[in-house]
Amino acid sequence: MKTLILGDLSPTDTTNPMFKKQDITGLFYDVVSLFDGNDINFVNLECALTDHDKSIEKFGPPLKACKEVADVLKSIGVTVCGLSNNHIFDYGIKGALDTMKELDRCNIPYTGFGKNYEDSRKNWYFEKDGEKIAIIAVCEHEFSYALENRMGSRPWDEFETLDDIREAKKEADRVIVIYHGGKELCGYPSPRLRKACRAMVKNGADLVVCQHSHCIGSYEEFEGSHILYGQGNFHFIKPSFVNFPDIWYSCLALKYDTKTNEVEFIPVSNFKDGIAIAKGEEKDKLLAEFEKRNSDLQNGEWLNKWRELCLSMKENYITKAKCAQDLTMEEIAASWFAHYLDCEAHMDVWKELFKTANHRNEM
Repeated sequence: MKTLILGDLSPTDTTNPMFKKQDITGLFYDVVSLFDGNDINFVNLECALTDHDKSIEKFGPPLKACKEVADVLKSIGVTVCGLSNNHIFDYGIKGALDTMKELDRCNIPYTGFGKNYEDSRKNWYFEKDGEKIAIIAVCEHEFSYALENRMGSRPWDEFETLDDIREAKKEADRVIVIYHGGKELCGYPSPRLRKACRAMVKNGADLVVCQHSHCIGSYEEFEGSHILYGQGNFHFIKPSFVNFPDIWYSCLALKYDTKTNEVEFIPVSNFKDGIAIAKGEEKDKLLAEFEKRNSDLQNGEWLNKWRELCLSMKENYITKAKCAQDLTMEEIAASWFAHYLDCEAHMDVWKELFKTANHRNEM
């Protein structure tokens, strides 16, 4: 089966009017050709499709877009949307219900979201010509994840997600895991994330794709399966809340042939207010940088790069810890620390920066 996996899509102040007008050419240029001839076209929808104005309590910007986004996704050939991410619940239950209503209106299936934690653990299956594919979409613990008694995204669980993968493998020929997590703007996985992705492979995943980092990461083949640690943004152009690092502007479209178990990476980059398939020197540069990170992953240099990133954020993490013990702080500010304890990516940084005495003990 031919599959196309694409990362984060979130209209911005710049592009939302284009989505509303359904300007396919201006938004996607030649990228629409990548959707042709595939059996599955997956996109992570990282915003609510709603007119609702009240956002949830959270850190970072709440993201929403017009309902016509669903029509655009249908027009370009999206066959399933991932809703397991840290922004789909930005406008609460109303925003989530509006989003699902619009996807239903356009007959676009979605996965990675449920009315409670157990319901969110439903896999998405697709069958054709005697072959069955499972997609399991999970996210780290950031704001949107489902609770025992509240709707939300399907959260990663170091025990139950592995159980879910094993069960899916019993009935599916291939299992694809979409993992929404990892440290933002980091081209390498944390040590924990690499172990987690490899554990998913050992439990039956044929392809693991990490999204959320907003940059192209690194790749490895492991025990005959594929792991991409960071796909980059698919369509997330000129958001008003970041300073636009260069790495924000590109992504890898991933084509996966489930019959041959082969993957192909196609660089895509921003073009004006849309995106286009990278060509010429730009394509060569993106692929060369990708290959360098892949090499770093194998020779151990990635650990140095990971530590460098963590050290660059040390003061921020110290500040958040101080907020937790400062009784004069507003409750929302003090809860920063709780959020850092809740989210796997933040805990990865915390453990790298503040190691226990055991790491220094020798005899």
